[in-house]
Amino acid sequence: MNATHSTIDPAEVAKFEAMAAEWWDEGGKFKPLHMMNPVRLDYITSQIAAEFGRDLKAPKPFDGLRLLDIGCGGGLLSEPMARLGASVVGADAAARNIPVAQVHAQAMGLDIDYRHITAEDLAAAGERFDVVLNMEVVEHVASPPAYLAACHDLLNPGGLMICSTLNRNPKSWAVAIVGAEHIMRWLPRGTHDWAKFITPDELFALLKTAGLDPVDRKGFVFNPLSWRWSISARDLSVNYVTASIRPR
Repeated sequence: MNATHSTIDPAEVAKFEAMAAEWWDEGGKFKPLHMMNPVRLDYITSQIAAEFGRDLKAPKPFDGLRLLDIGCGGGLLSEPMARLGASVVGADAAARNIPVAQVHAQAMGLDIDYRHITAEDLAAAGERFDVVLNMEVVEHVASPPAYLAACHDLLNPGGLMICSTLNRNPKSWAVAIVGAEHIMRWLPRGTHDWAKFITPDELFALLKTAGLDPVDRKGFVFNPLSWRWSISARDLSVNYVTASIRPR
């Protein structure tokens, strides 16, 4: 299905289509996501386990849960969710990402339903999920309120959404734009638009307006000395993540 809904920003989609083939290159343009992925997964799995009463030590702790990974890219989150037993749909507005994700999942022996489709079109088709992963997407859409409203509609009552993005302040401009794009060259210049970054309070307000109940927020913090990411309850100054529930 073609992704044509108005919340899609064609310029943003084009950026990621140009990088599609590099998704699984840990030293390539998506190096920051590969580095951050362990802490993202720690947060995601702990929130899902707490919300649905699952034991992460079980062989397939997310068995029976239907999960949507919006903006799935090459499948960096879809694949571990499938390994944990979830029934996974990976959706992306960038068409070139889908075959990359499909080929890699097949090579890994994983059954993941990858689709070139928007959140709005999935919601309009009546698709519903227990969990929606919405990671580093909201800062790239044309209309965050409309986009988050569609995310709400995609959740079953009592469903959980994990949403991460970038804070908007001088530090995030220095780290995410100047540092990551210009100095470290982890990302191509122009990957992010600082004006589209969203503060935690703004995101909580947007989530509430969309009909969701925000229940948690944490920071993802990079330590340049240890060269590692960690989860922080206090430092949400650059990268951060939220958890919200669709009320029953």
